Amino acid sequence: MNGVIEAPTIEYGALAPLLLVFGAAVLGVLVEAFAPRYLRRAIHMPLTLLSLLGAFALVIVTVVKGDLAETAAAMGAVAIDGPALFIWGVVLILSAVCVLMINDEGHFVASAAAVPGSSEEEEAEAAGSEHTEIYPLVLFAVGGMMLFPAANDLLTMFVALEVMSLPLYLLCGLARRRRLLSQEASMKYFLLGAFSSAFFLYGAAMIYGFAGTVSLTGISKALGTSGLLDPLLMIGLALLGVGLLFKIGAAPFQAWKPDVYQGAPTPITALMASGTLVAAVGAVLRVFWVGLGNLDWNWRPVMWAVAALTMIIGSVLAITQTDIKRMLAYSSIAHAGFLLIGVMATYDKAGQNSGSLSAILFYLLVYSLTTVGAFAVVTLVRDPGGEAWHLSRWAGLGKRSPVLAGVFAFFLLAFAGIPLTSGFFGKYAVFTAALGSGMESGDSLGGWMTGLVVLGVVASAVAAFFYVRVIVLMFFSEPAADGPTIAVPSMGTVAVITVALLVTVGVGLFPQPVLDLANQAASGLFIR
Repeated sequence: MNGVIEAPTIEYGALAPLLLVFGAAVLGVLVEAFAPRYLRRAIHMPLTLLSLLGAFALVIVTVVKGDLAETAAAMGAVAIDGPALFIWGVVLILSAVCVLMINDEGHFVASAAAVPGSSEEEEAEAAGSEHTEIYPLVLFAVGGMMLFPAANDLLTMFVALEVMSLPLYLLCGLARRRRLLSQEASMKYFLLGAFSSAFFLYGAAMIYGFAGTVSLTGISKALGTSGLLDPLLMIGLALLGVGLLFKIGAAPFQAWKPDVYQGAPTPITALMASGTLVAAVGAVLRVFWVGLGNLDWNWRPVMWAVAALTMIIGSVLAITQTDIKRMLAYSSIAHAGFLLIGVMATYDKAGQNSGSLSAILFYLLVYSLTTVGAFAVVTLVRDPGGEAWHLSRWAGLGKRSPVLAGVFAFFLLAFAGIPLTSGFFGKYAVFTAALGSGMESGDSLGGWMTGLVVLGVVASAVAAFFYVRVIVLMFFSEPAADGPTIAVPSMGTVAVITVALLVTVGVGLFPQPVLDLANQAASGLFIR
């Protein structure tokens, strides 16, 4: 009948992991509204962990059943394919281990509304006040991280971007120590993030003006029937690129990363450095490979320059840093450049990009877990005023706590890509995929791919310098008499470091099972 609105079709089974996380976040808000203050933490922690682990179990069930939809779910809005499920699994693991770090006391301010250094702040600390709103905010952010790389249209992707970002803006300003720096980081992240979101939304409007749809598959079809130099298309491509590249911290949009990583509470820094990067790279792949794949001859030269600049800036500026968290931030920028090398590898022997995709998925898994482990170690090295952030305070740590220093050194070697670590095989997989793509593409940019890989190797060598510098400082310098203390780790922090170390060592020795898992996931992308 005319005028009858058909009810939308929602595949609740396929969307169950996503719905569980968002449902737990809503329950967390209700806990904040109705539960007594003294009970909230005791309710939030198991609710948050169980929801994340339950969502991970649902992802495994979906993969084992092989129940992948041939078309996008939720009326074409969400793509539940192999890469999306792989990224969901990685994000859920990362968020679960980060929640274990968040649960430790001493990271978050007692009263965010109190002026730093005021009597109100002192009274809140003396009373043992805490912000338990952190838990539902983290769940909302994790839900956004899951939806962002799985979105199959630009409007859904924008909503996911905001759901992921808004809680992180708040969480960055809740550090217990160096509060003014934390609030500054939150404000910078909010302002710059708002600008990047505006760029993304305006780019989506331009693309809609060109294609008449915001669906990624519809945009891909429009590229096959319309002119590829349409002004609306070119403007939309540029604006979308700005919005997405900001989220992964690629140059020249990386300026926010060191300040935000330095000022945010370290568990939140770990979540952003791992989960947000994984989700953002997944969204970049979804947009540029699925939606704009037929336009790769236009965007690959620009992406080449962005990848090169990102690796150079991340590796070179990290050498000048004296703050351990800022150094890891610039390391993250350099690794974003390495990942962009894989994003450019749009061809393999099958004429598609499954080989490159599996390399990127593998890299994301091993790098993100190593990153979380490194930040977990940072939380344990303490000065009287909080974490020992200055590198000079880490001098002689290997003599004070050889086990902790050895674990941190191993994480740094993995970042550098030293053999027998997971980082070596991550870089090897991405670089090999890029070289193969350059040879298979047959275009003029193929030779440039080789140059980009060579630049990546050089950037890795430069980055190894500042990693080794920290190792030398820890093991070959005398500890100061008033040096930092090593906090007694909680069971949660021990679990985080143990999991990260086992993955870094295990994948470094036996990478094939994880590579096979990534290969299996990569075969299911809705490729152009």
